[in-house]
Amino acid sequence: MFTDAARALPPWLTHALNAQRGPVPWNAVVRGALAGGPLLVAALAAGRTSLGVVAAIAAMLAGINDRPGSRRTSVGRIGVPALAGAAGLLVGTYAGPHLGAVALTLVLTGLGLVAGSVSAVGPVASAAGTQLLVGSAVGAGMPLPDPGWQSVLAFLSGAGWLLLLRLVLPTPGFAAGDLRIDFRFDGERAAVADVYEAVAALLEAVGTGDAVARRAALTAALDQAQDALAGPRLRRRASTAAERRLHAQYAAALPLGEAATALAWAEQAVPARAAEGPRRLAAAVRGNTSAGPLPAPSRTDPALRALDDALLHAAEAFDRGRGRDLHTRRRSARALTRSVLGAGGREYGLRVGLCFGASAAVAQALHHGHWYGSHQHWYWMPATAIFLVKPDLGPLASRVLNRAAGTVLGALLFAGFAAVLPRPEGLVALVAVCGALVPVAARHFAAQTTVVTVLVLALVMVGGEPQASAGRIGETLLACAIVLVAGHLPLPGQRGGAGVRAGIDAADAAAHAYLAHVLSESGDRATRWTLRREAYRTLAQARAAIARAGAELPALARHSAGTDEVAAVLERLVDTTTACAVHLDDSGRLTPRHTERLAALRNELDERRGRVGGRRTLT
Repeated sequence: MFTDAARALPPWLTHALNAQRGPVPWNAVVRGALAGGPLLVAALAAGRTSLGVVAAIAAMLAGINDRPGSRRTSVGRIGVPALAGAAGLLVGTYAGPHLGAVALTLVLTGLGLVAGSVSAVGPVASAAGTQLLVGSAVGAGMPLPDPGWQSVLAFLSGAGWLLLLRLVLPTPGFAAGDLRIDFRFDGERAAVADVYEAVAALLEAVGTGDAVARRAALTAALDQAQDALAGPRLRRRASTAAERRLHAQYAAALPLGEAATALAWAEQAVPARAAEGPRRLAAAVRGNTSAGPLPAPSRTDPALRALDDALLHAAEAFDRGRGRDLHTRRRSARALTRSVLGAGGREYGLRVGLCFGASAAVAQALHHGHWYGSHQHWYWMPATAIFLVKPDLGPLASRVLNRAAGTVLGALLFAGFAAVLPRPEGLVALVAVCGALVPVAARHFAAQTTVVTVLVLALVMVGGEPQASAGRIGETLLACAIVLVAGHLPLPGQRGGAGVRAGIDAADAAAHAYLAHVLSESGDRATRWTLRREAYRTLAQARAAIARAGAELPALARHSAGTDEVAAVLERLVDTTTACAVHLDDSGRLTPRHTERLAALRNELDERRGRVGGRRTLT
């Protein structure tokens, strides 16, 4: 009954109620508990409370970006946004006291335009844009007693402390008997092992209705492994034997994934033992052991022969610990510029700049009109607007509902805590508890907002600001109204849904680049696997953008109508291209089934793109 009721709800409301699932990230919980609390204790002991508050805010923002993955990947995922946040804090700290309200609003609006456009590049750029704007709002709207350069150093110290914990602390539960497994690479090892598990799961689903979902899961596993291995290295080449071994194991998984995809495309059942080899390889990756003997599948058709060859290659790579280094995703400066200055980046930037500037203007007007009551700082409203207007954080209506509900609940909870907790000891303990809860609360935007609201209100009270829960609720609701209006306004020169169309264009271009390489019958398999990875990755990104757009209110969701059908055709085209590549390797020519399917898919793609007003980016 509950399921039927949930299905009857509109998509924008269903999305607001959904929460991510998965195991508790205990390692991130430990880091969160050790982040803001100890920084505040040290600052209080040194008599520099305001700097401790800034450092704890930075540690909180870094904790939000502390996601599962490899340690080296976290350097960019946490470090780049922290640098952007420090730059924003510097600008806000020096611009706030020296510019009038109008000039300051124009400066903040300009920052919003830039940060919003850059956010279209990807998740790390988006996090950097968010922290740039949050830092500028805090610097301008929460004037601190310390010189600006000291506040910036405190911000960098707070983020750096969380990053240091991420790099040096072993994973909880790492037993002494496992010392032969270098815990520094546990994220990379888990990601690569998941690829082999996904290959095995896809092989088990060949010929069933689960094959499409399992192929998508394989793509996600490959994306995560590619990202995990792409972090910065101490040296240009892999610096340890364990690192070189992981690179070889990832590279060996690529032909396995290719063969499994070709088998799924053929829709013919495979022997049960076909999945045993990848599963043994997954166990070998996790245990850092040799692969041992692998069961060989029958070699009755090209895809099965490709699978057998890939297993032999993997066994050899596991034993040697060497292989091609194919993990790096290379994006040209031209592609990055196109993301920033293209239709998607422009629409993103305009909406972020408009919301950030409007919320800053309203906040300053209320501040100068003495509407704020007992607290003096006006940073809350523009900072709230930033988290609401970012399209990559979820559908607009879902974000607004969750932010409003989370802020109200968080403010009420904090009002209760503030009435009974001793100061500052109780508030410092509350900061530590909330820091530990941030990684768990990240599964749902409302839960995360609740925890962050309590944490920030505790921090500003430690810094000397009076309890202001009611005012923060009012400012949040005003920010929600501003973002809802601005998010639905038609923008000059923009038709709406530009980000979705940009994602479809990128997926189209990547799919046809991959197809062109395969049909050229080039023997360069490394390039082929790189193009295949890019085709599937961009397609997954496009599908994620389409899913978010489809869960918007009808006024926005209509702009993405039909794009899911285009993505489905592109997905079948890339799968067919993979099947063609495997068959060409085996026989040197395509069958009529392959050529007819390619022709039909390209015709269908042209038709679908014509219906949604798109165009082919590559012929």
